[in-house]
Amino acid sequence: MKPGIQAFFDEATFTVSYLVSDPATGEAAVIDPVLDFDPKSGRTSTHSADLLLEAARKQNLTIKTVLETHAHADHLSAASYLKQETGASIAIGENITKVQKVFRPIFHATDVKGDGKPFDRLLSDGEHFKIGKLDVEVLYTPGHTPACVSYKIGDDVFVGDTLFMPDYGTARADFPGGDARTLYRSIRRLLALSPETTLWMCHDYKAAGRNEFAWKTTVAEERARNIHVHDGVGEDDFVAMRRARDKTLAMPVLILPSVQVNIRAGQMPPPEDDGKVYLKLPVNAL
Repeated sequence: MKPGIQAFFDEATFTVSYLVSDPATGEAAVIDPVLDFDPKSGRTSTHSADLLLEAARKQNLTIKTVLETHAHADHLSAASYLKQETGASIAIGENITKVQKVFRPIFHATDVKGDGKPFDRLLSDGEHFKIGKLDVEVLYTPGHTPACVSYKIGDDVFVGDTLFMPDYGTARADFPGGDARTLYRSIRRLLALSPETTLWMCHDYKAAGRNEFAWKTTVAEERARNIHVHDGVGEDDFVAMRRARDKTLAMPVLILPSVQVNIRAGQMPPPEDDGKVYLKLPVNAL
């Protein structure tokens, strides 16, 4: 049985979140939810996450799980808020521990132990779990970060930041722990799936010449037309291109607030002595 899939696009961060459900049982998961954040004022909003909750309510769906493809650097995660509202567990790839250990000293995050907490479940490559009666397979697809995973449900795969639409290419690999060669191998793993497999993106930036945002493609389309990694592009050529391109890219606008929240499963840092919560801005740390 195919899952019910609804996409929610947040244009402020160019992020696509998904509400994925089992039609037979009404159980659902949310993939990569966004917590709205205004960097100018430091204010948060749950507007984007509330759209997911409202859609689930209207369809009588029960959100049981929040799935993160990785610790995002371009938006804050609403995983903790959704857990608070629904009781859902939060899952991510087991190598989030590596990411926590890298960023813990950067933010002097003494509450982060590098053991995967406060995520409820750490997922390993090849592991299977259920959304209702739907079987979900975890595919370890590192390179963009060391902790990236993709989620395969039958002929649908949610690829996180590993791939973009064919006319936009591939994700950067220059964040701490990222690696272009590893990214290429992860992409080839995805592109070895059946040609008709549907791939769901986590981001779209609307490539030049395209009028609409898009986040759904296939293995066949990526292999034929991806501007960075179509069939015939070898590993060394890809690595050279990716490293050269990454040197030209600025850091994401929200990387500093995002990472320190997202390594905590969408929780804010603990309050200081005055009872207030602060996000840190480490100087010259990246």
